[in-house]
Amino acid sequence: MTARWLCIHGHFYQPPREDPWSGAIALQPSAHPFRDWNARIAAECYAPNAAARILDGDGRVARVVNNYARMSFDFGPTLLAWLQVEAPEVYGAVLAADRESRERFSGHGSALAQGYNHVILPLANRRDKQTQIVWGLRDFEHRFGRPAAGMWLPETAADLESLDLLAAQGVRFTILEPHQARRVRPLPPATGGWRSVAGGVIDTSRPYMVTLPSGRRLAVFFYDGPLARAVAFEGLLESGDRFAGRLLGSAPRNGGADPLIHVATDGETYGHHHRHGEMALCYALHLIESNGLARLTNYGEYLASHPPADEVEIVENTSWSCIHGVDRWREDCGCRIGGPPGWDQAWRAPLRLALDELRDELAPLYEQAAGEIFESPWQARDDSIDLVLDPSPAAAEAFFARHARGAVAAGERRARALRLLEMQRCAMLMYTSCGWFFDDLAGLEAVQVLRYAGRAARLADELCGGQCERALLRRLAWARSNDPAAGTGRDLYEARVRPAG
Repeated sequence: MTARWLCIHGHFYQPPREDPWSGAIALQPSAHPFRDWNARIAAECYAPNAAARILDGDGRVARVVNNYARMSFDFGPTLLAWLQVEAPEVYGAVLAADRESRERFSGHGSALAQGYNHVILPLANRRDKQTQIVWGLRDFEHRFGRPAAGMWLPETAADLESLDLLAAQGVRFTILEPHQARRVRPLPPATGGWRSVAGGVIDTSRPYMVTLPSGRRLAVFFYDGPLARAVAFEGLLESGDRFAGRLLGSAPRNGGADPLIHVATDGETYGHHHRHGEMALCYALHLIESNGLARLTNYGEYLASHPPADEVEIVENTSWSCIHGVDRWREDCGCRIGGPPGWDQAWRAPLRLALDELRDELAPLYEQAAGEIFESPWQARDDSIDLVLDPSPAAAEAFFARHARGAVAAGERRARALRLLEMQRCAMLMYTSCGWFFDDLAGLEAVQVLRYAGRAARLADELCGGQCERALLRRLAWARSNDPAAGTGRDLYEARVRPAG
């Protein structure tokens, strides 16, 4: 008998908001009545999903459920770091949910890893892709106590090189949007040629296999696009009954065995974007499970018992939130949140170019300076996530024992090495995708990436005798805010970055 399997995935993420000099998050009045957006979204979404309520017919609380334990999810490492300090009970509930899910789903944890600070990987060079993936996986294992089987790509932005790097690190699967599939064909021993996927209409009820340039393979799940749009934009979370009905109605009618109904959306949809959305999610899953209407699962469990039968070829340089591919993070493609009439995003291209040129200036400076201390400067950068996760003296001793050319005692030389690694950490954080996603250069998110760029440039000038900050300012002059009072990227840097450092 064919059984229906059901998986809801939530992508939970906030950008790093800390000032790179002080490490503190500045007051953000737009998040009123909360002090900053992390605090507001934690109260509206992350905490409610850890204790979602099911009401009885009289409106009284009948059950309290940790939604994370019954769904698939990924949490951004920078968000988890904030939750660990500022909302430890929520942080603990997220970790506990993964442990519970392993008991529920045949030993397969529901948590997925995520690229470290949400860089659009197809727009990064290979070295930065590698570091983002390594840092995300290492952070995951440190927190969840197990290797990640799956990894969420920021904005589902994908190219073959990024997928190959995932597979090289032992990742077994990822999740993409259906329009990111180009064509499919049966895997041997079945036979058959490639079949084009027209208009993103691919059978989302089963996984596929991507064969990568190296010969490695990675499984891919394509989520149900119409269902995801209904959840995010069509008011489906206004009723748990309606949500459950739409989920069950999305089961394919092609006669396939054990079809998977699954959807992926921003996790913030459940409570922040849609008030009480976590209750609709909780009730829908309870209704379906308690009545035996489908078997709840996660991607790891389903993949273990339903290996891919077809190979897929992806459309490279595509994503789930830009119909133009990945242009939303590099040019004025027309994708935007809103903003006043007449605004454009012509500032995106010069901002991207300014940071790319800064990155390329920093790399040889770092390589030369760090090469005097480390056997392999770039391997040291990949492993430096260990110092972020554990800043103790013991961790530093172990790190330098692994990577240094000879003994590096605590003192000026070790301090210089740590500052070089901090320069590279900021060079990673300056590419956080939110800097380009929203509508203006003067927004919180774009200014934040300018702060990380400024910190990286200034460290390079101090440590390596460069002129990186001066060159950055010159390039930022080409990026212009839609607000005449804000001026150019250079003006914003002088007004909102330089005073902090």
